[in-house]
Amino acid sequence: MKHALLRHPLAACALVFVCTCLCVGALACGPTDPDLDGDLIPLEVELGSRSVSKLPFVIAADQQLYRKHGLAVRLWMPEPDFNGGRELPGQRPNRPDISVDGGTPMIVDMMTDATARQRVILASTDCVVRAHIVTRPEIESLEDLRGKRIGISSGTHTTTGFVALKLAERMGWDPVQDISIMFNGRTIPALRDGRVDAIVASERRLAQARRDGFPSLVDTRTWDLPVAGNSVRVEADWLESEQNREAARRFLKATIEGVALFHEDRELALRVLEEWHGVRDSAYAETFYEGGRWIPREPYPCYDGIDATLELYDSNEMRQHAASDFYDDTLMRELDESGFVDSVYSAVRAR
Repeated sequence: MKHALLRHPLAACALVFVCTCLCVGALACGPTDPDLDGDLIPLEVELGSRSVSKLPFVIAADQQLYRKHGLAVRLWMPEPDFNGGRELPGQRPNRPDISVDGGTPMIVDMMTDATARQRVILASTDCVVRAHIVTRPEIESLEDLRGKRIGISSGTHTTTGFVALKLAERMGWDPVQDISIMFNGRTIPALRDGRVDAIVASERRLAQARRDGFPSLVDTRTWDLPVAGNSVRVEADWLESEQNREAARRFLKATIEGVALFHEDRELALRVLEEWHGVRDSAYAETFYEGGRWIPREPYPCYDGIDATLELYDSNEMRQHAASDFYDDTLMRELDESGFVDSVYSAVRAR
């Protein structure tokens, strides 16, 4: 199935487009003049990181796909890792309409934190464990990691934490007694300084590691393990509103087009990496982009990944729920069955 980024609108809109682009961040944050909004539905969206799994959403912003599908999106994402990347104005929203981030962390947090918002997953762009285990040069095998420190992001409820726990499980290790899982330790400086012996590295970290001479011991894609990775997440009661449901449908249309463009227009994806993320090292950019080839062309929720999450984080609270409690795939199915997904890819290929 493929997509087509309908080309920018009619010449009559060109002047408005040019003027809009002159405003810093206007492309991502929506128009500042209400008179330009017309029937656009306002939508506040956060991207939890600048990982490759979120690049299709950035492509959608860059190509004005949200506006094309009738949305005035105010987009937030973290500062770029490199100088010259596009920074978006404003604070991180406290309660965005749509949060684009990990499905596994969302599920585990909901089951362990009484204050967590009850969310469901509408779509996903990351359903397979695909991190690399990057180590210091003296580490030559997975067995050498026993008794060592492994750096992950902010906790074991994260997708990097999921990988570290799965590593321990595969090796028959006790994740507390046989290894040290170090929060906030998945950085190249932590590896270089010896604060950790290995890190669970996403595409960005892998590219940095290769540049700095740290080897990848294992590509976890060879494990063929499902995970509930990067997902479009909304509060369940938010979706009950007719307008919000329509906004979500339009957002998914733009997402599907962004995914199609990611896969079908490599040059566009690399340009967006440079302009939005500040990535000017071609080798780094290629590693980053190639790491996203696993992004599903039809971004349904990660069904198997949700099951795997419930199994790995098994608990009394988890057992009170079915996997279907954590996703709502009705909008994705509607779009797919209507022929929208196929038409998008056909149009992109025909450009």
